[in-house]
Amino acid sequence: MWLPWEWAVGMAGVLGAVAWSPRGRPRRAWRSVAGETAVVLVLYALWLRAGELNPLGTDGGISRGRTVWDVERRLHLPHEQWLQRGVLANRAVLQASNLYYAGVHVPAMGAFLIWMYFRHRDRYHPWRTTLALTTAICLVIRYLPVAPPRFYPELGFVDTALKFNQSVYGAAGAGVSAQYAAMPSIHVAWGVLIGIAAWRASTSRWRWMAVAHAAATIYVVTSTANHWWLDGVVGAAFLAPTYLVAGWLSKPRDSAVRPAVVGHVVGQHEIPPVETVSAAVRDDVAGLPHAVLPGIGEQIAVTSAVDAHDHGFR
Repeated sequence: MWLPWEWAVGMAGVLGAVAWSPRGRPRRAWRSVAGETAVVLVLYALWLRAGELNPLGTDGGISRGRTVWDVERRLHLPHEQWLQRGVLANRAVLQASNLYYAGVHVPAMGAFLIWMYFRHRDRYHPWRTTLALTTAICLVIRYLPVAPPRFYPELGFVDTALKFNQSVYGAAGAGVSAQYAAMPSIHVAWGVLIGIAAWRASTSRWRWMAVAHAAATIYVVTSTANHWWLDGVVGAAFLAPTYLVAGWLSKPRDSAVRPAVVGHVVGQHEIPPVETVSAAVRDDVAGLPHAVLPGIGEQIAVTSAVDAHDHGFR
């Protein structure tokens, strides 16, 4: 259904060659885009390949799923069947939910990364790193088999996708390892990340679409009996610590850029060498002379270029 991981690796190699090609061809901005796309494709390939691995098999998955159910009852969480009953009563909503679960999370994340990279570059790297760290943690935990709710018809759950031949897994209990990777939910982790990041980065009314996507994701993974409530809670809970780590990892990048721009352009009225600033800022000042600017008018022009990069169109 998705781009095979082998193709992703091959495309990453080609784009990587473009990104690290000799200076001048292609232009700096295109090399930056090619390099970042290569990084994302490598992460995508690792996600797909890691999901195919099954080091612990499926033993114990059914009992662990039942344990999750028991813990939810002790915590007095709402019954997933209550949400599913509303879907079962409406065929159109049910089929739409199946399709949303199977086909939206990857394109939505791709669209989010593209939007963040081109419209909010200053916030892109921490969120991309948060995505990578959260996904990696979830993948490691998912190697411990946990069955999803649809494996428990005796508890009242219905495999809604199988009911309408929309399942990406096949018959419940058929032994496909991916079916036992319910805990934690990467669907929910990705959806909540998009909602939070878009809300923090943008002031546009369209950011509500990202929040709606997060809510819709939680709804469909639960109502289709593909995840327990706790699967989503655990997946989303990793976003806070991984974002803190991502922010810490991004500090050297920020500290390397800011003093160079402020110290040279504003303080000494001189444009810094191209190698000392980020690719995005380089693009803003590349066309200006690399010399001491004699007048206040030039200072304003350079400062405006930097400000335009910082605050860009939202």
